[in-house]
Amino acid sequence: MIKFVLMVNRQGQTRLSRYYQPVELRRRAAMEADVVRGCLYRKKEECSFVEYKDFKLVYRHYASLYVVVGITESENELSVYELVHNFVEILDKYFSRVSELDIMFNMDKVHIILDEMIQNGHVVETNHTRILAPLTALDTLAHS
Repeated sequence: MIKFVLMVNRQGQTRLSRYYQPVELRRRAAMEADVVRGCLYRKKEECSFVEYKDFKLVYRHYASLYVVVGITESENELSVYELVHNFVEILDKYFSRVSELDIMFNMDKVHIILDEMIQNGHVVETNHTRILAPLTALDTLAHS
């Protein structure tokens, strides 16, 4: 099961966070800082799967952004690794080469994409067209 999804920049600033299990706000900030520090300072040659306390971290680095996913011990790391890539491909398709600014200024749209892919910590959709359908409909309404 997916516990959380974080998107952070190279400076460690969180640009997106979505939790699928409740975490206290005090604990959330400290955990995010610790998780981000653990992923940012790893070398490129090191594995993208990290054991962290009672769960695992799967992360990928894209340009200036890191996508970090916290998962339970029973979740398949490679499938989550591919899910992260699929998420970034969909963002790229929608925003035409997604950047950190796209994430910051279109947070609602990024959350819609993530919510179409993951619900209650479980992957429910991976098809690009189906995931982008609600945003396409919203864009059509906005332009008419």
